[in-house]
Amino acid sequence: MPVRVRHALLLHGAGGGGWEWNLWRDVLAASRIEAVTPDLQPAAGGLEITTLDDYLAQTRATLRVLPRPRALIGASLGGLLAMACADEADALVVVNPLPSQPWSASLPSKVWPDVVRWRSDARLASTRRALPDVDDATVLFAFRHWRDESGAVLRAAQSGIDVAKPQCPLLCIVSAHDDDVPPELTRALAREWEAELLQAASPSHVGPLLGRGAPALAAQVAGWLSAR
Repeated sequence: MPVRVRHALLLHGAGGGGWEWNLWRDVLAASRIEAVTPDLQPAAGGLEITTLDDYLAQTRATLRVLPRPRALIGASLGGLLAMACADEADALVVVNPLPSQPWSASLPSKVWPDVVRWRSDARLASTRRALPDVDDATVLFAFRHWRDESGAVLRAAQSGIDVAKPQCPLLCIVSAHDDDVPPELTRALAREWEAELLQAASPSHVGPLLGRGAPALAAQVAGWLSAR
């Protein structure tokens, strides 16, 4: 009889933190899946010199501690990290992931400074606009917990990295609307990699994690993992 997934590493997106998974962690725990939700850490010299490889090394080190079978779940930048480390996971879930090559070439063009000051420049009004399907208390919490991010990491993700097709089961979750990662890119990735695709009702990039529909979506993912 196959052993069910009981452990999962959840990776947050750029500018966020492990707190983005609070709703998911509780739902997964109810399904007897222990979720680890670390904050990605800058390099010793600070965000200015932090690279994507630093985050990849952290991801692999944290994942290797978890007993197998283990799942890797990532959103946005965390989705790209998860896809790049899928060879060490037994199931993979990505939520509006920053895509690998060749789909990264179709991302909206952006110019990133060495340090993206999302924490320093955070505004409650812009947080509300970015999270249209999130309740007021969560919007306020997010506003207070955004963090600055490494521009080098975001430039590397924007340029795209080469990622092999995952060999473990893969579930791609896509929002109904997303200004950061166009939904058609995630759909194209899912088709090419023969992944299962789940359409979230959320009209925003981070809504599947923080929005009103997040607990129900997490329950669907828990069911998917339990069936692996």
